[in-house]
Amino acid sequence: MARLCAALDAAFDACSTPDDPSQCAAFARDIRAALALALADPALVTPAQREGCATRYRRHPIAACGQGRYAVAALVWLPGQASPIHAHHTWCGYAVLEGTLTETLYRWDTARDGATVLRSQARAAGALAFGARGRAGIHRLSRAVGDAAGPCVSLHVYGVCAEKIATDVNDIVPLVTLHAA
Repeated sequence: MARLCAALDAAFDACSTPDDPSQCAAFARDIRAALALALADPALVTPAQREGCATRYRRHPIAACGQGRYAVAALVWLPGQASPIHAHHTWCGYAVLEGTLTETLYRWDTARDGATVLRSQARAAGALAFGARGRAGIHRLSRAVGDAAGPCVSLHVYGVCAEKIATDVNDIVPLVTLHAA
């Protein structure tokens, strides 16, 4: 964990826009590199942090910056579990450590005040992603219902202090419903 946190700290140190590091191309690249480093360490997430919950995906906080710049969590997904459709109030990066997630991307439709589906893609173990804050990056992560393999585990880094990981990350957005004519 110390290597991951050192790499995350270095991403901040190299950033030219500290008030909103997600606007710095080098920061996004460095966060992805830090997550790739995490992928190479199978012991980074302990067996206890790989335990799921029968009713919803489970978030295990595993590290945080002492200066409050980021928090790291392992998310465990069982078959049929999904995040809500959301954007982020802060930057976010994630890596799929084990299993396969489906990421569905959305576009914000201002006229209809909701999100519309753009596309879905499989995110297998080894996949990396980074997104800035705001509704330009609306998505949903999910695990297929019929996926009989073990739990899917993803590692997420959020630009908030540990105490705000459950409250200040996701911006839940409505899905535009199409009405039949």
